[in-house]
Amino acid sequence: MAGLRARLAEWRRAGETIGLVPTMGALHAGHISLVDEAKKHAGKIVLSIFVNPAQFAPGEDFGAYPRSLEADVAKFAFAGGDLVFAPATAQIYPPGFATTLAMGGPAAAGLEDRFRPAHFAGVATIVAKLLNQSRPDVAIFGEKDYQQLKVVTQMVRDLDFETRIAGAPTVREPDGLALSSRNVYLSAKERAVAPSLYAALRRCARDISEGVTIQTALDTARKTVAAAGFVTDYFEARHAETLAPVISRDEGQIRLLAAAKLGKTRLIDNVGL
Repeated sequence: MAGLRARLAEWRRAGETIGLVPTMGALHAGHISLVDEAKKHAGKIVLSIFVNPAQFAPGEDFGAYPRSLEADVAKFAFAGGDLVFAPATAQIYPPGFATTLAMGGPAAAGLEDRFRPAHFAGVATIVAKLLNQSRPDVAIFGEKDYQQLKVVTQMVRDLDFETRIAGAPTVREPDGLALSSRNVYLSAKERAVAPSLYAALRRCARDISEGVTIQTALDTARKTVAAAGFVTDYFEARHAETLAPVISRDEGQIRLLAAAKLGKTRLIDNVGL
C-alpha cells in the first residue's frame, strides 16, 4: 500500500490527474470499456483487482469466482493502463479489522439488498478504502451494476470524498447479453436463452414509452422471463436516481432493473427510459 501511495504522489507532483477503475478481476471487454472511459477523464489510470469477501454472502461463489491476475494485467497494459493494485486480503482486512459502513438510501431499495442483505455494506467499505488509499480524481463504475453505482455515488456525496464518480454504459454481446465474469458459468443451452432477459427489459421499456401502464408492462415482462426459464428475484421500475418505486412516468426518469437465475447462474441487467 505504501508503494501505491508513493507512485501516486509522484504523479501528482508531476501534475497528473488520476483515474481509478475498481474491479474484482477476470477482466473482459466490459472492464476494458471502463478503462477507456477513465482515460477520457484522467491522465493516469489505476486498476484495482480485489475479490472482496465482504460482499459475498454464505453460499455464494466467492471460492469459485474466476481469478486470472496475470491475464488481467496483460489486458490492462494493452488497453493503455498505468498501474495495477492487487492487494492481498490481509492488506485490506488485517487482523482486528472491525469497521463497515451502514448504508441507507439506494442501498436499501429492496433490489439486490433484499436478496443479499450484507452486500452493499461490503461494497461501500471496500470502495471507501480504495478511495482513501488512492485518492483518485475520478473513479469509474459500470452501469450494469446500476444499484451499486447509485450506492457508491451516495456514499461519496454523504462522506465528502473528493473523488468524482462516473458511470459507463453496459457493454453487451452482439445478441444483447450484458458482459459479466459470471457468464462463463452458463451452459451452452443457458447461454442461448440468457439474452431474453435484456430483450424483456427492452420490450418493457418500449411498452411503457408507448403508454402501457408501468404495472401492466412489468407483469407482462415478468411472465415472459419466467416462460423463458428464469427464476426471477426482481423485475422492477424505479426512479433512476433514488431507486424508489414508481407507478407513473410523471415521477421522472425511470430505470428498469432485473435479477434472475438461469440454472445456477444469476444474471442482472437494467435499461433506462
